[in-house]
Amino acid sequence: MKRRTRSHLLAGLAVALTAASACSTTPESTQTSSSDFDTVTIEHALGEAVITEKPERIVTLGQGSTETAIALGTIPVGIEQYPWGSDETGYMPWIHEAIHSQGGDLPEQFLGGSELEIEDVLDLDPDLILAPWSGITQAQYDLLSGIAPTIAYPQLPWTITWQDQIEVIAQAMGQEDDGTQLVEDIETQLAAAARDEYADITFSYIYNDGPGTLGVFFPSEQRVAMVSALGLTVDPVIETLRDYEVEGTDSAHIGLENADQLADSDLIFTFYSSQDNRTEIESQPLYQQIPAVANGAVVAPSDQSFVTASSIINPLTVPWTLERFAPLIDEAIENLEQ
Repeated sequence: MKRRTRSHLLAGLAVALTAASACSTTPESTQTSSSDFDTVTIEHALGEAVITEKPERIVTLGQGSTETAIALGTIPVGIEQYPWGSDETGYMPWIHEAIHSQGGDLPEQFLGGSELEIEDVLDLDPDLILAPWSGITQAQYDLLSGIAPTIAYPQLPWTITWQDQIEVIAQAMGQEDDGTQLVEDIETQLAAAARDEYADITFSYIYNDGPGTLGVFFPSEQRVAMVSALGLTVDPVIETLRDYEVEGTDSAHIGLENADQLADSDLIFTFYSSQDNRTEIESQPLYQQIPAVANGAVVAPSDQSFVTASSIINPLTVPWTLERFAPLIDEAIENLEQ
C-alpha cells in the first residue's frame, strides 16, 4: 500500500477540514479499478470516512475496536492506552493473550481522550483509524481524518451497539461477511451461557461519580447487554428514568436521592474506581437502603480487568468474561435467597 510521507501528513494537518454531520453508519460500496478492494464510504456523526484500499496499518481509539480488528486478522499498529483494565503486561489480558497466541507484535500504546496527541497517531502512519465507540471530539476528528480515514460514533460519543461496532469495523476492513460471522458467533456463545433460572431475576447496572451520585445504565449499554444476554431481566424502572439521561453515557444520572427507584431490582451490578471509592459509596445510608445492597445481592468485582472485559462485548472479551461471570452472579443470587 502507498505510504504517505510525514511532511505530507503534517501539511495535511494544517488544513482546516469541514465535517458533514450524519446520523447513520450506512456504508456505500463501489468497485475500484485498481484493486480487489471495494471502496467503502461510511457516514458517522462527525463526518465521512472513505476507504479506498485494504487497510494494513490500523490505529484504534476508545474501546472494543482493537479486539474486533484482531479477530478479523489484523493486529493494529497502535492502540489507545487503558491502564485501568490492563494487567502486569501493560495490555488488556485478552488482547495480550490473543496477539501472543498468534505470534504477532504488540501494538504501540498512546494516551487518548482529552490527552490525545495527534502526532503520536501520525507517527504510526495509519491507513485507517477506528473510533466508533469513543469520545473523540469534532476538533480531534478533523485532525485525525487528515491523517487517515477515521470512523467515529454513529450519533453520540460512547454510544453504539456491540453489533453495529463489529459490523462497521468489518465493513471498513472489507470483511463484511466475516463481521457477520463474528456477531453470530458471539450471539451463539451468549445464548449457550444463558440460564433459564435467571429469567425471573431483575437487575439494575449502576455506577457512581462520587458521594451523593447514582447513575443507571440503559439496556443498550454494552455491560447491561452482556448481563441481559446471560438471561437476567433489566428492571423495567429504567424506562421511567429517561428524563435523567446524560448524553454520551447511555445512562440516567438520577442522584442518590432517588435510590429508592431501584427498590424492585433483585440484583445490583456495579463497579468502583478504587477501594477508597467503594468504602465511601457503600457507607452512605441511602445507598445501604437499596434492597439488593442491603441483602448483599450485589455483583461488584474488584478485578479491574474483569470489570473492563465485562463492559465490552466483542470477539475477545466475551469468552474471557463468560467463564468468570457466572460464579459472581450465583453468589449474589444466594444472598438474595437467604
